[in-house]
Amino acid sequence: MSEKLQKVLARCGLGSRRHMEQAIVDGRVSVNGKMATLGDRIEVTDELRIDGRRVQFTVEDEMRRRVLVYYKPEGEICSRQDPEGRPTVFDRMPPMKGERWVMVGRLDVNSSGLLLFTTDGELANRLMHPSNEIEREYAVRIMGELTPAAVKNLTDGVELDDGPAKFEKIAELGGEGFNRWWQVVVKEGRNREVRRLFESQGLKVSRLLRTRYGTVSLPRTLKTGRWIELDKPEIDALIESVQLRPRKGTGLYGLAKRRTEKMQENPLPARRGGFLRQQRRDGNGKSEE
Repeated sequence: MSEKLQKVLARCGLGSRRHMEQAIVDGRVSVNGKMATLGDRIEVTDELRIDGRRVQFTVEDEMRRRVLVYYKPEGEICSRQDPEGRPTVFDRMPPMKGERWVMVGRLDVNSSGLLLFTTDGELANRLMHPSNEIEREYAVRIMGELTPAAVKNLTDGVELDDGPAKFEKIAELGGEGFNRWWQVVVKEGRNREVRRLFESQGLKVSRLLRTRYGTVSLPRTLKTGRWIELDKPEIDALIESVQLRPRKGTGLYGLAKRRTEKMQENPLPARRGGFLRQQRRDGNGKSEE
C-alpha cells in the first residue's frame, strides 16, 4: 500500500500538506536516498528523510489516532523546548515510542486552558487551518467597561495590524468591577488575537482561558497541568468537523482506557469560582466555557 509523500509528511506532524509540497519542491525530502519529486508515493518499507533526518512513519490504516485534552496553566510555553529553560506543555505529555504528539494551536505564556494534542498531524493541520473555521471559545476577564458600542465594533469587525478580525459571539458570564468575565468565540488562531481585539477598544485582558476548541470542551473535572485522552466518539466528532476519514484504530485502549473509566467512576471535584459561575446552566445539556 502506498500513499502520497506530502500526505505522509503532514500526518507525521511536520507541517501542512502545502508546506510539505513546498519542502519536496525545495529538494529537502528524499526517499531511499534519492531526492523526491512532487507526486511521488511512498510505501512503509521505504526510507524517508527530510533535511537529512530520518522520519519514522506507518501506513495510515495502521496508525492509531489519539487525541489528548490538556489543561495548560499560566507560565508554560507552547513549544517543545525553550532557550530560557521555562517549562513547556510537552514536559507533561505521556511518552510514546515511534510516534510524537502534535500540538493543535497555541496559547501564549500568560494564558491558560484547553490545548489539544494528537498523533495525527493531518488532523492537527486541518483543525488549525482558517479555511475550516473551527471555533475557539474563551472565558476572558477584562479591565474596563465593555460598552454596547464596543460590542458592536468587535462583532462587526475591526482592523488589526495583520488584517480584519472579529468575535463571532460575545456573552457576559458574570462578575463585578474588575472581576467581570465574558465569553467570546473566534474562528481563527492568530497570535494574541483575542487580546488584540479587546485592546482595539481600549480594554486590557487580565485573564484569558480557552474553554473549547471545535467540538471539544474543557472538562470541569480536569485540573490545571493534567490531561485526559479522548475516546473514539469524541475523536470521530472532531474528524467529522474537518472532513477526515474515520479509522478503526482510534481512541482509548488497554491501560489508558481502564484508567479513564476509573476516573469517570470517581471524578475529581469540579473547579470553582471565576468564569465557572456561568456553568450553572450546565443542566440544559449545553457545553458552557
